[in-house]
Amino acid sequence: MYEVEVKVRADHDAVRERLDAAEAERVNRVAQTDTYYDAPHRDFAETDEALRLRRESRYEGGELADEETVVTYKGPLVDESSKTRREYETGVDDGETMDDICEAVGFEPAATVEKERERFALDGYTVSLDSVSGLGEFVEVEVEVESGVDDAREGAFAVLRELGLDPDDQIRTSYLGMLLGAPEE
Repeated sequence: MYEVEVKVRADHDAVRERLDAAEAERVNRVAQTDTYYDAPHRDFAETDEALRLRRESRYEGGELADEETVVTYKGPLVDESSKTRREYETGVDDGETMDDICEAVGFEPAATVEKERERFALDGYTVSLDSVSGLGEFVEVEVEVESGVDDAREGAFAVLRELGLDPDDQIRTSYLGMLLGAPEE
């Protein structure tokens, strides 16, 4: 499975207006805490890979409810035009135990990214309005595909344009990379 993603900095109020005009479906609003791990056998920053444990809580009636945890491996970027990469993800029943397992086999926590994310569905894509602690506001447009990466990327660019955003302004650096001081690509 490939995750095709494009991300830009953007003011959320203007994008919400365009999402409303495009009749996008509001999916949910969540708080996410992502813990990234360093591998004992290779440098993920050098190989452009990531191992992440994500804790996500949905907002229900203005309150956070039900935390879910998933572990995700993200492979290196596969093209120069987006943040497309191979991704494997699965649910975890107990996030604390997964933390303990990672550390027991030599994976050390490297950094944590915290964000509020509001998700919308539009034209078969997920549009996320992200407010990332220490970084600001971003819009991500993404879809998962087994093949047809080029078509999916062009579709994501079309969604950005529909929202009044320029695909040429996209940032290929992850939130983790930005927090650690990597230049925005």
